[in-house]
Amino acid sequence: MQLTKFGHACVRIDKEGSRLVMDPGGLTEPQALDGADAVLVTHEHFDHFSEEMLRRAAERNPRLHIWTTSSVAAQLDGLGTRVTAVGEGDAFTAAGFDVTVHGTWHADLHPDVPRVTNVGFLVDGALFHPGDALTVPDADVQTLLLPVHGPWSTVGQLIDYVREVAPRDAYAIHDGALNDIGTAMLGGFLGPDGPGLGARYHRLAPDTTAQIG
Repeated sequence: MQLTKFGHACVRIDKEGSRLVMDPGGLTEPQALDGADAVLVTHEHFDHFSEEMLRRAAERNPRLHIWTTSSVAAQLDGLGTRVTAVGEGDAFTAAGFDVTVHGTWHADLHPDVPRVTNVGFLVDGALFHPGDALTVPDADVQTLLLPVHGPWSTVGQLIDYVREVAPRDAYAIHDGALNDIGTAMLGGFLGPDGPGLGARYHRLAPDTTAQIG
């Protein structure tokens, strides 16, 4: 599989002529959805879900199908059976990719901030996108997409999370609010000079790709 990062929390996976896009949101370059056969959306926050972008993509490609939470699916009314609501424990095939669903809730921000539903997607039993949660799937993970920066996590939590999931490789996502200094600081803790993740840490620049699997 080929992994391409777009902007903040969106990635595209290409395999044998099929294209799967995860979490195209308001901070995602529009070209991320070019040629997409299927889309997965972890939750409703703007940086992971853009209704306008998905509707435009659906108009361009009548075969495009979207799997997401019930709250996001409700905002995509009018697309009918092209949108499927999923939850923890579900399994399906999206454009030739085998997908299982893990997790239920967005990470806790504060007692006064309502939580939204959030699901993680494990693709082909190898690559896991947790959305905005530190969900540990009940499955082996080779490649973890690690949300490295958010108002709901600390560096210590990230280190412990990667150690618990125990992937071979961790790729940084959810880093759109970081400047170069913040990126370097996180890289120091999560990379080989830090206390150790038990996994190789990578950060892809936008629109760059890596071979995984």
